[in-house]
Amino acid sequence: MIKTLEELDKVRDDCYRLVTRRSSLSGVASAVPLPGIDVGSDAAILLEMLPAISKRFELSEADIEALDPTTKALVLTTAGSLGSKVIGHSITRDLVIRLLKKVGVKMASKQLVKYVPFAGQIIAAGIGFTAMKYVGNNHVNACYQVAKAAIEHPDNAGNTALPSD
Repeated sequence: MIKTLEELDKVRDDCYRLVTRRSSLSGVASAVPLPGIDVGSDAAILLEMLPAISKRFELSEADIEALDPTTKALVLTTAGSLGSKVIGHSITRDLVIRLLKKVGVKMASKQLVKYVPFAGQIIAAGIGFTAMKYVGNNHVNACYQVAKAAIEHPDNAGNTALPSD
């Protein structure tokens, strides 16, 4: 259970490392000069990574359902105000595709440059890494803000932890 801001900071830092590792995988897949390989791998990476981040922050759909009504309302309101469509929801392929469309210009560029011999594959890998890191870090930041609000909420005095499974 996350009880303090120090523990929350540690979870955030661990999640940043997770995002960097998964982004590296995306970069490698982006360098492969076969159509569709990178988009499929990006979707698979996000389908695994986003729920893992939510779970580490104790903000998965099941975690939020277990909260008392006041804290649940706070968490969902904070997530909504941050524009998060991921916190407290099931991560579906459709949702992941919508997230990938947000970074669509980068994804389209990646598809085009990968066919330029050697340099294009390096550029595509860099674009793939950057796009995945952008999506992942945004989710980490949103989860951090929501969890921090729940910990600091006055109704949580004496019980500053988010419940876990």
